[in-house]
Amino acid sequence: LALCIGHGQRGRTAVDLGRDALSHFGSLRRLLDAPVNDLAALPGWGPARTARLLAAIELGRRQLEEPLARQAKLSGPEDTRAFLRACLRHYDHEVFAVLFLDNQHRVIHFEELFRGTVDSCSVHPREVVKRALHHRAGAVIFAHNHPSGVAEPSPADRQITRRLKDALALVDVRTLDHLVIGDEHPVSFAERGWL
Repeated sequence: LALCIGHGQRGRTAVDLGRDALSHFGSLRRLLDAPVNDLAALPGWGPARTARLLAAIELGRRQLEEPLARQAKLSGPEDTRAFLRACLRHYDHEVFAVLFLDNQHRVIHFEELFRGTVDSCSVHPREVVKRALHHRAGAVIFAHNHPSGVAEPSPADRQITRRLKDALALVDVRTLDHLVIGDEHPVSFAERGWL
């Protein structure tokens, strides 16, 4: 964090500024998820330090996306966890996304389809089928985040997954998994035997 801050100010080192920021927000995650205005308002920060930190965060996210984009084939939930966490964990509202794959499980496209509130998101099977046909997908992996940080799927999560799987099966698109992203290890529907 001190390296991203760059340098200190009169009487305070970059390490001091970093410690103060961590103390103010309570954790590294809260600091990194904080709104831009809150970061820039920290004593000794301002727009330049905030921009450096946001650039570092964005570089990390992009780096996590690259291995997935280069990967020839996805063989299980472990291959996509880091990518999906990087894409969805930071939101303060629910986001439902889909990885569209070809028949060999190579990535065609990743798309955030629906946005909701802090504890729910309306997902429309018709739109998911439409996007799968648009991308000529042979398979899909669903993902959504829980802003609460608890990745345990709700009964509604399981119900919509069944509905989506059934709708996509009508057009010969396989549902490989649904991952729920929280603070800890993402929960895989496939690993729990729910698909």
